[in-house]
Formats: sequence, C-alpha cells, structure tokens
Amino acid sequence: MPIASVTDFFKEIIRDLHTSLYLALGGSIEEEKLDWSSKAVELVSTGIKILILLAVLGFFYWLAIYIVKQSRTKIRLNERRTKIIRSVLRYIWIVASLIAIMSQINFEPETVKATAKASTWAGIYYVLWTSSGQIIHRVLQHYGLNASIEQLLQNILSVLLLVLGLASVMAQFGFDIVSLVAGLGIVGLAVGFAAQSTLANFIAGITILLEQSFQVGDWIHINENEGRVVLIALRTTHILTRDNITVIIPNSNVASSEVTNLTSKNFIRFDIRVRIAFEDDIDTARKEILQVLTDTEVVLSRPETSVTVAEIGEYGVFFIVRFWVKPAAVARMPKIKESLTEDIKRALDAANISTPYPHMRLLMPKDVEYPIATKPFATTTQVVSDSLPLTKSDASKQ
Repeated sequence: MPIASVTDFFKEIIRDLHTSLYLALGGSIEEEKLDWSSKAVELVSTGIKILILLAVLGFFYWLAIYIVKQSRTKIRLNERRTKIIRSVLRYIWIVASLIAIMSQINFEPETVKATAKASTWAGIYYVLWTSSGQIIHRVLQHYGLNASIEQLLQNILSVLLLVLGLASVMAQFGFDIVSLVAGLGIVGLAVGFAAQSTLANFIAGITILLEQSFQVGDWIHINENEGRVVLIALRTTHILTRDNITVIIPNSNVASSEVTNLTSKNFIRFDIRVRIAFEDDIDTARKEILQVLTDTEVVLSRPETSVTVAEIGEYGVFFIVRFWVKPAAVARMPKIKESLTEDIKRALDAANISTPYPHMRLLMPKDVEYPIATKPFATTTQVVSDSLPLTKSDASKQ
C-alpha cells in the first residue's frame, strides 16, 4: 500500500473524530465550516450555568442540613431519624444536581422527565427498604416471633422491593416490564428444574423457620449429630458440637429427620446409674447420693431429684439417679455426669458402702481329695456368681 494512501486513511479517521466531537457539543452537520470558537464560548457558558445551579442547590442542601441540626433537640429527633432525614436530603440534592446538569447539556426533555420520575420512584423504594427492617422487627416483636423469621422476612421483602424498584425505574425509560417479567419467569422455571435439590432445601428452610421447631441457640439432636444451632440459613442448618466442630446439614434432611430439641423447656432431666452391694443398706446409700446432688450447684432443687432402685441385678442393687438442670448446662452434660459419678463413688466409700464388681467364686467339697493327674473340676466344681469382693476366707478355699 502506498504511503500516501495510509496517510489519507488516518486523516479521514481524524476528520471523522473531529466532526463527531463537534456534533457531540451541539453543532450541526449542515454547517459548511466547523465554528470551534462559538462552540467553545457556548461550552464555557454552559459550564458556568451548571456551576451556578450546583452552587445554588448546594446552598439549599447545606441550609436544610443546618436547620435539621439546630432543630434536632426541639423536635426530639433521635440519631436514627436524623440519619434518615440527612440521607433523604442528600438524595434529593444529588438527583436535583443530575437533572440540572442534564437540562443544560442538550438532553431531550423526555429523557430529563423520565430521569426525574425514575429518581422519584427509586427514592420511594429506598425509603421503604431502609424502614422495612424496623417495621418487621416491631411486628414480629409484637407477635413474639424469633429473629430467624425476622431475617427471612427481611430478605424476602428486600428482594421484592429491589425487583419492584428496578421494574419501576426501567418502566420510566420505555422498557416493556411485562415481557421482561415473563422472560424471567421462563428462565426461573428452567433454573428450578436444574436445581431441584437446592430448591427443596430452600423450601425446607422456610418451613423450618416458620414452624419454629427449634431456634438459633437451641441444643438439638438430629440423626447422629448433637449440638447447638448456630445458624438456620435458607439452604442449610449449622450445628456446633461439643468438640467445637460445625456440622452443616441440608434443610431437606433436617425437615425429613427426627429432631430432638433438648432446650425447648425451662429445665431438662437426666439420669445416671449407680450400683451397690446386696449387703449394703439402701436407705443409707440413697441418703448419700441425694446429699451429693444437693451439693452440686448445677443440679436444680426444683423439680426434686430422685434416687430409686431400678433393678436388683446379678452383681448388686442398681439405683437410677434422676436430676434436673437448666438448658444452659446441656452442653456440659457429659462432664457433669462424670463429676457426679465420681462424687457419688467417694461419698459411698466414705459411708463404707461398697461398689461391687463381677467376680467368680469356686466351691469344692472339703472331704474329697483328688489326684493331681485327674481333672475332676469339670464335674465337681460349682461356679457361683457373686457381687461381693473376694475375701481372705474365699481365697483360702481356692
């Protein structure tokens, strides 16, 4: 390609850019010569007008903020309401400044009018969005619902306000909202079929939050997991176990499983088993065990504790010890049971009450002597299960 052709090509590009810039500044393509001097004067004049309008709007904005500050104590405005008023005034100032700029740089009147309407709708939905949390909190507090429901409703309302606000703003610029919503519905249906498990977990999460079978902070047992509920999300439920491990369970599994809520009431009962020998006194052992329960701070005095004989077994008398604790103690229940068992063992030892263990005692006739070579024990030995520890006389008989 000749050099002259390349030069002409770039000159043509520069000339087109020059003309496009002139047209962007308000010039006409029908003019024989581009009058840059008049356009520069017009541009400076427009800039001065914009600065004057912005200064006037800024002055009124500053005056409104000053009035709010001075009258805050008189009309008893709290910090939250003051922030809302300042946010509204700032939004009005920004929108008015934008419209003033658009009106000075040759925007179409219809575009300026659509921008003003869209800004008004956006401001209305913004106010609704900022105040929705407080309204939902008061309504749920009046009806005694928990924080999980509040978070769910706030999220749903935020999404609805966002969608409606966006639709209202786009409608002011001529978008066909009905067709857009129909298209989104078709896309949503396709996504729903592609993510059925996620949708099932989402619906199950809403069901869990509405039914309030358990709440954040409750101690629950589900399947093989037991722990404190730390989060109920729309897709999963998070449980913190005693080992400080977070177990994340899909909400569909939670909704279809048997869930035991250990902290739904004001107190909960637990029990442990204690064994004493046949020869020991039951009333004395019961008294010692009850004293241990009384001295344990975590055990409640009301409802009353109980120590009853559950079984007379092969190796002793079995007590079942029932006691009540507050829900806050459920997380430490294994340690509490171990401490109680240790304290009861010490109390029984101090009261000379033995704790039996399984052993075997061999009984043989005294007047029969057996040769060492023979093994008569298979026919003459009697095996007796006993609950007593081996004594010295028993050892000498063996």
